Amino acid sequence: MEIRKLFFDTYALLEIIKGSQNYDPYRENMVFLTTKLNLMEMHYVLLRTVGKEEADKHYEWLVDFSVEVDDEVIKAANDLKLFLKDKNLSYIDCIGYIIAKTAGVKFLTGDRQFKDLENVEFVK
Repeated sequence: MEIRKLFFDTYALLEIIKGSQNYDPYRENMVFLTTKLNLMEMHYVLLRTVGKEEADKHYEWLVDFSVEVDDEVIKAANDLKLFLKDKNLSYIDCIGYIIAKTAGVKFLTGDRQFKDLENVEFVK
């Protein structure tokens, strides 16, 4: 079976944790990237919804899949945010999108702002 490699944004991480059936194909045979910024967002949502123990457990499990955010990624993410200012993208999403493009992998998300962008695997 083919191993796929994708960047998982916060939306995708939370859908997988929630057990969303739409994200079942992304639970196995995957290599994925994310950032500590995405994990920060995920941790906060989980703190609010399921408590500290679960939030910490998922953070610790996923932290090894996080990649560093370098200066060039930050600059390119700001360029993207400005270029697509009408879409009102978050800084964290722009960073993830740029990392995905740079790494040559698709950006997995269900965020509607990304639905029609290139290099996106959109799953609602």
